[in-house]
Amino acid sequence: MARNLPPFPALRAFEAAARHESFTAAANELHVTHGAISRQVAAFETWLGVQVFHRRGKRVRLTDDGRRYLGTVQAAFDSIALATDQLRDTGVVHVLKVNALPTFAMKWLLPRLHQFQRKVPNVELRLSTSNAPVETLDGFDVAVRRGPAHWPNCVSGHFLGESEIPVCSPALLQRSPIKVADDLAKHVLLHSDTRPDAWSNWLSAAGVTATCRKKQSFDHFYLALQAAVDGLGVALGPLPLLADELASGRLVVPLAGPRIDARGYWWVARREVAQAPLVAQFCEWLQAQGDQTDVAEASDLEATR
Repeated sequence: MARNLPPFPALRAFEAAARHESFTAAANELHVTHGAISRQVAAFETWLGVQVFHRRGKRVRLTDDGRRYLGTVQAAFDSIALATDQLRDTGVVHVLKVNALPTFAMKWLLPRLHQFQRKVPNVELRLSTSNAPVETLDGFDVAVRRGPAHWPNCVSGHFLGESEIPVCSPALLQRSPIKVADDLAKHVLLHSDTRPDAWSNWLSAAGVTATCRKKQSFDHFYLALQAAVDGLGVALGPLPLLADELASGRLVVPLAGPRIDARGYWWVARREVAQAPLVAQFCEWLQAQGDQTDVAEASDLEATR
């Protein structure tokens, strides 16, 4: 069945004139004369049988019908533009350079990256890890850091919350149960140089006053978490980064709380590339994944107790 579509030149003239609410601005955009836009719009209204502009001298304003129609036309134009870009890019591999915190990359990002690559197949994603400040990085498109913070010449967005609670291996818990927070005094507490105040903050919130505790420190947080899996002590685990370990039973949560809110995760994009389609897609994907994770986390934690 043939579609009842308006003449495309007239439709294009209407969209530009309606978006600017100016025949002159539309003419400049489309590189034609003011008179050409006026004639195209008049022919368009005749074809429709509906007035889409109010005219007051040289000024024009959309009618209610015109404003409603503009939304549909713009959505259609956006779809055509996106499909055209995707068709022209078929087979072209685009590079996306992402720098993320090491533990976040290992525990949260890497297990999910295949979903992004299925969604956006023609991407060579170059992932590097670092705890360095964003302003010292070279040549990244998107970084993932804990925040909020001030990142000069960047745009950013929060996409994933984090909270901390003690975690340990089931075997360690069987050897020496942890019924209340004071029982932690009998265990080795696993510290990380990248989160130096985490345990002191948690113990203070839990009301633990005993000071004689054994500790072991690691330069990277993921080493402390692996030590907890191996039964070397109790780590202060970040949720939801440990979802897989908790779901598999490699780690358990011995105490109901307190559960301390920590600094969440933010995507950070260099301002000059933030609007690039691939960068925007990746940041939107992080946002969606973060929303899904936050919803699932509470039920996963409850199941481990």
